[in-house]
Amino acid sequence: MSAPVSEALKRIKPSATIAVTQKARELQAKGENVIGLGAGEPDFDTPENVKQAAIKAIQDGKTKYTDVDGIPELKQAICAKFKRENGLEYKPSQVNVSPGGKPVIFNAFMATLNFGDEVVIPTPYWVSYPEMALICGATPVFAQAYAADNYKLKPEALEKAITPKTKWLILNSPSNPSGAAYTKEELQALADVLLRHPHVWILTDDMYEHLVFDNFKFWTIAQVEPRLYERTLTMNGVSKAYSMTGWRIGYAAGPEALIKGMAKVMSQTTSNPSSISQWAAVEALNGTQDYIKPNQELFKKRRDLVVSMLNQTEELHTPVPEGAFYVYPDCSRAIGKTTAGGKKLTNDEDFAAALLEEEKVAVVFGSAFGLSPAFRISYATSTEKLEEACRRIQRFCGNLKR
Repeated sequence: MSAPVSEALKRIKPSATIAVTQKARELQAKGENVIGLGAGEPDFDTPENVKQAAIKAIQDGKTKYTDVDGIPELKQAICAKFKRENGLEYKPSQVNVSPGGKPVIFNAFMATLNFGDEVVIPTPYWVSYPEMALICGATPVFAQAYAADNYKLKPEALEKAITPKTKWLILNSPSNPSGAAYTKEELQALADVLLRHPHVWILTDDMYEHLVFDNFKFWTIAQVEPRLYERTLTMNGVSKAYSMTGWRIGYAAGPEALIKGMAKVMSQTTSNPSSISQWAAVEALNGTQDYIKPNQELFKKRRDLVVSMLNQTEELHTPVPEGAFYVYPDCSRAIGKTTAGGKKLTNDEDFAAALLEEEKVAVVFGSAFGLSPAFRISYATSTEKLEEACRRIQRFCGNLKR
């Protein structure tokens, strides 16, 4: 007897990024020399001061239920972070803490979306944005961004995507999967469009804020255009900057009514995030930030290595990303060719599958992110593995035949 399946579940697909990571692990467990470039997490450990704060919280008995959407101490730390780093003033009553960045988005959508509402999502996008809109009954509307524009949404494309049914726009800077980050001027141009459409709310996914390179100055849209403050949910978290992906703490700040609605959703679903993780996050935000700059430098070197090696390949065009730890090579010149193993490449899913089969390199195909033909590489792994993976990709592309 098969299990019942809801209509909501039928609307969504499994996460392609998680599937690729699992596939690479399975092959590695069988003894295959697979290099996995699908992971969306830093390869360094959680800082020692953060781990010690968690241990102290356990020893101090801070192991019980907390307020549903975060302890007061963490909300204060988040308010201080937004003021210190982004020039944004929030009260603790305007802050939500959820068990990860993904639940922040889901809680906001569940609290606000109705059937028939639309969510504008620039492409390429993080795989979960459209699926979360769909599971909440809304319709994702894709606003195209292209490699020629470094995968950044243009104001004209945003204007075209907005309709009377639009409820949210998602802005992810720096971007997963492309690494593209918006300048102050680029955000202002998008804000000018949004000011003409007062019914549209903005959710900014700033999770990669601290992973920017080449002296890039990070901005978030409510900071650039204060007139959007009252309809912007500014989201962030501790996962990427502090290598705390498994601790599951995401947070956001926005209008009190929205924050209350999100807490109401949490009260009947997840309840509070882990108490121990919350105390660790307090230390992450309030404690030393000295390790952020060295990590930026390390990721910049890896980015430069990967972009350089991939752009030596005739079949690939890889824009230079401003941040995060991803590149998103356009592989359109490889489509239609045949691999050394005899596989005809008809799309980027074929490209990724053949690359894994023939060269044992795991990447995520571009159609999972809504923009093809391309693929995503995470360079959150050792330089040695990146060099070897890029050599394998070069060999794979070099062996392609018409």
